[in-house]
Amino acid sequence: MAETPIRLGMVGGGADAFIGAVHRIAARLDGKYILLAGALSSTPERARASAEALGVPRSYDSFAQMAEAEAARDDGVEAVAIVTPNHVHADAAIAFLERGIHVICDKPLTSTMEDAERLADAARRSGALFMLTHNYTGYPMIRQARRMVCDGQLGDVRLVNVEYAQDWMTGGAEGKQAEWRVDPARSGAGGAIGDIGTHAYNLACFVSGLTLDRLAADLDAFGAGHTLDENAHVLLRWQGGAKGMLWCSQIAPGNENALRLRIYGDKGGLDWSQEDPNRLWFTPLGEPKRLLTRNGAGATEDNIRMSRVPGGHPEGYLEAFANLYTEAARAIHAHRSGDAMPEDLLFPTLEDGMDGMRFIDACVRSSRQDSAWVSP
Repeated sequence: MAETPIRLGMVGGGADAFIGAVHRIAARLDGKYILLAGALSSTPERARASAEALGVPRSYDSFAQMAEAEAARDDGVEAVAIVTPNHVHADAAIAFLERGIHVICDKPLTSTMEDAERLADAARRSGALFMLTHNYTGYPMIRQARRMVCDGQLGDVRLVNVEYAQDWMTGGAEGKQAEWRVDPARSGAGGAIGDIGTHAYNLACFVSGLTLDRLAADLDAFGAGHTLDENAHVLLRWQGGAKGMLWCSQIAPGNENALRLRIYGDKGGLDWSQEDPNRLWFTPLGEPKRLLTRNGAGATEDNIRMSRVPGGHPEGYLEAFANLYTEAARAIHAHRSGDAMPEDLLFPTLEDGMDGMRFIDACVRSSRQDSAWVSP
């Protein structure tokens, strides 16, 4: 019997918001959700206009009003997607968690460690689930890479290098998407390191399975009057002895969303690029380089389960995002029915969010101390 779609709400993500549209596409791609309510803007008039334009039945003037009203309805939302600027995440998430409504939150977790701790406390006290959309972990080839590392095909991991380069801030911070990202009150203490550096860091941890021991970071702001970093170079030391580097930049002309991960062990290496996501290069030591593909020959079960169409038909960013929403739906359905969580269920959690916040904080502290080594 088909499962009943999850009743979904959304905070932020109005009709003109890029990330809101991505979340809505991801939520409906596999038919797991139905969007019924929203507080889609901080301005009530714009929130109502967006709800009407998007066909959202119930519009609210604030997330607080929405949380209270939806919790009181027999047909109220079961889950809410939070797609606001960072400084709103904690209060919005807490409002729903305290009422037993599951939360799917955009990254990073919050704008400050204090807010992150408040959110974490609320999540741990709530009976509801909390999920974080580090969407790059939803790519089939990333799931394959993680499985290969876990199965020992690379041997003992020695090097983990990751980079995420963009160029859209090179000419300055203009437009709605840039405005809040250069404001510490809304973005937090990290600029590029919080916006895309956390993605790179999360991906490195997710695939390698390693835990960070310490780092040394050099954060730079080149734009006139900018206080938040636009470029970061970070040396990484992992527990167990592996080493690595992370570079993120939003002022690197010629780069759009150039996220790349390379992992090397004593038996082989892996190389994956987000701009060519259906391919993963694997080189066993002393053997020719091998090309592995999404849903192709040699695909792991993890790869196959995250794929929708036969190999050779490209899947990408939206499908990877949708994979996390579908994983969240599996968890919510299990919670709804009182069943045990599926053993193969895997999505970013509260702890991943807290780890990302500690990473940002450590990078900022290190850079302020002339790139001293610090522990997260």
